[in-house]
Amino acid sequence: MSVKWWHLIRAKWQDMQPTNAASVVGLDEAMTAWCRAQAAEMGLACLAQNLTVCWNPRMRSAAGRAFWPQRRIELNPHLHHISAEEIDRTLRHELAHLVAQERAGRKRIAAHGIEWRRACAELGIAGEKACHRLALPRRVMERRHAYQCPHCTTVMLRVRMIRRRVACASCCRAYSGGRYDERFRLQKIEFPQSASSAP
Repeated sequence: MSVKWWHLIRAKWQDMQPTNAASVVGLDEAMTAWCRAQAAEMGLACLAQNLTVCWNPRMRSAAGRAFWPQRRIELNPHLHHISAEEIDRTLRHELAHLVAQERAGRKRIAAHGIEWRRACAELGIAGEKACHRLALPRRVMERRHAYQCPHCTTVMLRVRMIRRRVACASCCRAYSGGRYDERFRLQKIEFPQSASSAP
């Protein structure tokens, strides 16, 4: 990590300290410029020309997100409550996603596969984990819909109503070679009272 970049991130973090996370919004020109410079050094001209970095106040539990082919990185403003190091690490993590996908083009690659790990190493975060364990707020969604397998009678709770044909995965694997089987199609049932207090 260059000293100049570290001072920029550290100063940005310190400037953000007295503010509310929700007030940190929109395009971050300094981070955009740094990411574009990294992409240019890697020979990714289109990414270097079009990449943007912004703060998204609607983000809750995710530290950051990368969108391709939009070539956009969104960061969680709550990162400023954690540390300058986490802002830097998260930015590099998300940039690695764009670098990996830019190199792959339209070919599908695993989100945290070998291409991403290679890009992480090039960006100075070798051994980066796929998920964070940061103390970011998490939204708890209440499960209001219950479905039951007619064969094994397993009850599955869902946040949203199932609007297509879905079968019990366990029964399909055990009796149909993993293929969908109408015999195991989930049936909507009345929400069990015992589940209303479950987490």
